[in-house]
Amino acid sequence: MNEFLQTEEKIVKMLKTVFDPEIPVNIYDLGLIYSIDLDENGQLEIDMTLTAPNCPAVDFIVEDVRMKVLSVEGVNDVNVNIVFEPAWDKSMMSEEAQLELGFL
Repeated sequence: MNEFLQTEEKIVKMLKTVFDPEIPVNIYDLGLIYSIDLDENGQLEIDMTLTAPNCPAVDFIVEDVRMKVLSVEGVNDVNVNIVFEPAWDKSMMSEEAQLELGFL
């Protein structure tokens, strides 16, 4: 496995430790992460959404994402973009998340 894929795998692993305080499933398995783009200089761009546009925990979640992915070797800076297109829905969750929340 090349170094880039290993770094991306570590980023995903860290994202799986970030939770919306109101939902007992991590943001990655919830399907809130739309894209992860790491350039050769270690600049990471993450596009993510929220389960609701008026989520009161947005600042907490974004800061948690930033702090955790910055701990990954090879990541020098992080920009988290909150997007609402496409709109999030339950079908974006992993099967594990759907089971955890009782949707399956």
